[in-house]
Amino acid sequence: MELKNDLILRAARGEAIERYPVWLMRQAGRILPEYRAVRAKLSGFKELVETPEFACEVTIQPVDLLGVDAAIIFSDILVVPEAMGLEYQMLEQKGPWFEKTIRSEEGLKYAETNFDIEDRLGYVLDAIRMTSKELDGRVPLIGFAGAPWTIFCYMVEGKGSKTFSESRKLLYTNPTLAHELLNRITDVTIQYLKAQVKAGAHMLQVFDSWAGILGTEQYAEFGLKYLDKIANALNEVPLTIFSKGAITSIPAVAKLNCNTVGLDWNMDPVKTREIIGESRTIQGNLDPCALYASHKEVENLTRNMLDSFTSKRHIVNLGHGVYPDIDPEKVKTFIKTVKDYELRY
Repeated sequence: MELKNDLILRAARGEAIERYPVWLMRQAGRILPEYRAVRAKLSGFKELVETPEFACEVTIQPVDLLGVDAAIIFSDILVVPEAMGLEYQMLEQKGPWFEKTIRSEEGLKYAETNFDIEDRLGYVLDAIRMTSKELDGRVPLIGFAGAPWTIFCYMVEGKGSKTFSESRKLLYTNPTLAHELLNRITDVTIQYLKAQVKAGAHMLQVFDSWAGILGTEQYAEFGLKYLDKIANALNEVPLTIFSKGAITSIPAVAKLNCNTVGLDWNMDPVKTREIIGESRTIQGNLDPCALYASHKEVENLTRNMLDSFTSKRHIVNLGHGVYPDIDPEKVKTFIKTVKDYELRY
């Protein structure tokens, strides 16, 4: 199907663009009353993720209501550990919770790799197929997965954490087990992302949400090594790697076989461009909290960010997901400012 708006794909590839493309992480839901109306019909977050018709509906909402240049499939990174055999619950006000964890070789029975992706994750692939059809080429559809290190953290910890000390402890006490689990997650993730492309995803993003809790050397060993495997296995569509908080590892991330390097709001796009040159596109990176400011200030802050860019190789986004209590009208101001900005390159 021919795309009517392929701006984000051209930006990712370093091709000619007439303006910077813009989208938001976590744009599918959270801030939109229309999303909450759909969510109210269901028993909870997981039912929404696992019901292709509803996942499709909320994926398309920000395209209709906000005017973003890409849709990202509504799903969750934790569908991968669940498919591998480690079931999770999404608890209101508390987040993800796993009854079982993997902290010994015995726990590897909850980390299966020999299964049919379509069988266990078919609901995500069906949502992608359905969304691709409904979008009818208006904008590209982004597929995604969690990075092996981030998924590892949840499988070992069993829940969210400020320190992920159990996960980090395992790197010191049983690195062999850690590498075995990371390898298994990586193998499944590659299959899953390839299936997403086959189902209709035009672009992929890998989220390493907990990259920043590791030091540079440990991230190279337990994070980047596996991102490298993923990046080398995926060449069908443009790939974005978002290693949140891993500021000292940006030069290494930029050497991965990816098109785009995602930045959080603590990462300087000017310095990053100096490090990576024109070899990669940069995505980001306005502070999500900037959208709490007045409309005029949101416009000013957005323009200041755009003025700092020294290359056409940018995809505009926030430095993390949009927060749920942000006024959708402020998001529209952010998006309009980007779309109205005169490209200098």
